[in-house]
Amino acid sequence: MSDQVTLADIARESGFSLATVSLALRNRPGVSEETRKRVLEVATALGYELHVPEAAPGPSIGTVGLLMKSEPGLPPSGGDFYGPVLAGIEERCRRHRVNLFYAGVPVDAYSRALESPLLFTNSTLDGLLLVGVQLDEPLALTLSRRRLPLVLVDAYADAPRYDAVLCDNFQAAYTGVSYLVQRGHRHIALVGGGPRAYPSIADRYRGYQQALLDQGITAHYVADCPLRGSAALEATRALLEQHPEITAVFGCNDDVAIAAMQAAREMGRAVPEQLSVLGFDDIELAQHVTPALTTLRVDKVAMGQMAMQLLFWRVENLETPRLTVLIHPTLVERQSVADGAWTP
Repeated sequence: MSDQVTLADIARESGFSLATVSLALRNRPGVSEETRKRVLEVATALGYELHVPEAAPGPSIGTVGLLMKSEPGLPPSGGDFYGPVLAGIEERCRRHRVNLFYAGVPVDAYSRALESPLLFTNSTLDGLLLVGVQLDEPLALTLSRRRLPLVLVDAYADAPRYDAVLCDNFQAAYTGVSYLVQRGHRHIALVGGGPRAYPSIADRYRGYQQALLDQGITAHYVADCPLRGSAALEATRALLEQHPEITAVFGCNDDVAIAAMQAAREMGRAVPEQLSVLGFDDIELAQHVTPALTTLRVDKVAMGQMAMQLLFWRVENLETPRLTVLIHPTLVERQSVADGAWTP
């Protein structure tokens, strides 16, 4: 009978919420001893198989599942962006003696999951982190059956029902493009994004548009292409051939920006004297290319650390409204942007 009894059954019979029942059955903080006793009595009467220890020493989270997007060309470690995010998560897990189970999630071109990882069936998990994935309704339904605390890390859901740690992409892009305008540029291109891109990139596109609009600049140049070097190189070359008046390129990430620099050189345009280039993310390579890339720095390690902190908090506060933590990028000035006086 125990496999037919659900937390909802116990909640209905006891009169407590699902969150309270969950905390009581797992012997976690947040419920009184009287409430815990009542929940256990109801669960036993219904035939629910209890696995509750007599005491709950140590951290409130023992095991966390980490689901990171997996796509062709992205290393298992997460690459230049998600690698540091993973490092931040691991640091917090080590500090709090939390076991971390990892699984890759194959995704399509829009970062939507192509399958449900087997990690979902792991009964020892106390919480989940979803990194870099667009969570659609079928996957959300699978997750809801587990009733586990979930934090999205640079990840998005069709319905806003989960805690999340995100980058303030719109404002950062707005700041970066405004900086280019302040340096005298009026013909600024965006490479690597568009309105139907992954949500974080679409926000950067909207920040680009809004910055130009607020400055009274009507000329927009957009090349919506994959965020990979070869695609960005071809897209930049085509854009510059069609619009030689462009004096600055905003790459939606640093890989795109570095590819744009290569495209400019191959076309005989010097960077930054004849084409300024601005990136986004501040990956390790950004400071080592020539010229060193001016970019918007995202504290990727902090994203991972904050994700774990938010998960710790959520486990103890199951019924509170969802939270979103924004990481605010900062502009890092190097040598790839010059004043926009050059004309073809």
